Amino acid sequence: MNQDILFNDVSFSWGDKPLCQRLNLQLRGGKTTVMLGRSGIGKSTLLRLVASLLQPQQGAVQGLSGNVAWMGQQDLLYPWLTVLDNVMLSARLSGEKPDRLRALALLEQVKLSDVAHAPPHQLSGGMRQRVALARTLYAQRDVVLMDEPFATLDVMTKLNLQTLTAGLLRGKTVLLVTHDPLEACRMADDILLLQGQPLAIESWPVPGGDAPRAFDHPDVLQAQAQLFSRLNTHENIV
Repeated sequence: MNQDILFNDVSFSWGDKPLCQRLNLQLRGGKTTVMLGRSGIGKSTLLRLVASLLQPQQGAVQGLSGNVAWMGQQDLLYPWLTVLDNVMLSARLSGEKPDRLRALALLEQVKLSDVAHAPPHQLSGGMRQRVALARTLYAQRDVVLMDEPFATLDVMTKLNLQTLTAGLLRGKTVLLVTHDPLEACRMADDILLLQGQPLAIESWPVPGGDAPRAFDHPDVLQAQAQLFSRLNTHENIV
């Protein structure tokens, strides 16, 4: 059973700018939590605190165990490896035997099987991001941290990969940062809205049904509109 991730009295500042003060927050294990908020509010910093890439000045982030998969805003592909070898990178780093068939199947699912043996520099930005997604899914970690994983993709590719990702990561502990209310309404088990400095975090209701939800379902569209309205209120407050 996946453990919850707990922020216990966590305080963190960049210089004299407090991100959070004595923050207490519970992220449910085995669920997908989506964080939204304006640019610069601190979403990516919270992600780095969870990953232990940053350390709080007070308090602790607890409950994280085992290996973590990270997908950031930059694809970080190794230029000297082929697309296929980049997907299988976690096996190489852990000394495991690469599973070429599973890697090729993931490349097929992200519509990149025809460039499996190409170097990354031959790919567009959106294609590189799809390789990074396949690499994240290949790792099969219990905890997956994703920082705007679909930001560079066209609309239809984004919707298709949201569906793929939600299906393959079901039952894992996922923390996903996005600016896209529709993405949140389709993929989330829990939605958190971030505002203010230091941070105030508001839990937002999620549409009914399991993720991935249909993008054109009336409940999803209504929730998206309400979320847009709330985010606009946040922008006007700041």
